[in-house]
Amino acid sequence: MKKYYFVFCKDDLMLERTGEDTYTIPLQEEPPTEIKPWTTILNITPLNNIEVKAYSIDAPPISSPNSSLSSSNYQLYEMCPLRQSYYKLPYPLYLKAGKCAELLYWDRNTKFCGVCGGQMHFHTDISKRCEMCGKEVWPQLATAVIVLIRRGDEILLARGRNFRSDFYGLIAGFVETGETLEEAVKREVMEETGLTIKNIRYFDSQPWPYPSGLMVGFIADYESGDIHVQREELLKAGWFNRTNLPKLPEKLSIARRLIDHWLGED
Repeated sequence: MKKYYFVFCKDDLMLERTGEDTYTIPLQEEPPTEIKPWTTILNITPLNNIEVKAYSIDAPPISSPNSSLSSSNYQLYEMCPLRQSYYKLPYPLYLKAGKCAELLYWDRNTKFCGVCGGQMHFHTDISKRCEMCGKEVWPQLATAVIVLIRRGDEILLARGRNFRSDFYGLIAGFVETGETLEEAVKREVMEETGLTIKNIRYFDSQPWPYPSGLMVGFIADYESGDIHVQREELLKAGWFNRTNLPKLPEKLSIARRLIDHWLGED
């Protein structure tokens, strides 16, 4: 029976080329690469009633899409960063790839028990149990909030200190222990910009497998204050309208969905 095989090498995902600019995930009876004795193959929730497997390899089977290959079989495949696979895969496969990446990351980082140091072994497909003390663990998510703040016909955009390119995004941050999502939104906005906001309402959420996040999106209205950026987090921030927007986040992010939603409003 054919299965989807999500194969990762570090942060890269193996794609199968189905045409000049079309890709999918290998769907076949056996793994598309050699399986080492130490390779752990994870069982993932099926997709459209098709079994899903995930595993990691130590080195890519090819050096580049245009390299000279010793095996004609590998000519079908291309390694692609997980983020960029959003633009190449059908969306359900991209989402499943993210889940596979998160579970492989969790497997690598839960080899030993945090209580007694014993070895952890799979108990179910998404849980491990310590062989010594019996402690059971499940994959953990880091929950973050992100908010689009409106002031009249303007929105607040910020240039993060850790952004990889010169785009502007939205205010975001991790939820702390003991606070609600809305409290986290207010706190992050105050800490990073010095602004007070109101009318916080839920927009949407998005799994963010870089490596194990959940982004929860909100829309809020400006209430008071002047912008004073937190230099440890932001390089700059300002108000922008539809006619003077800077470079925006990539389409794959909930930040861009929030901005596009605002752009589509009357």
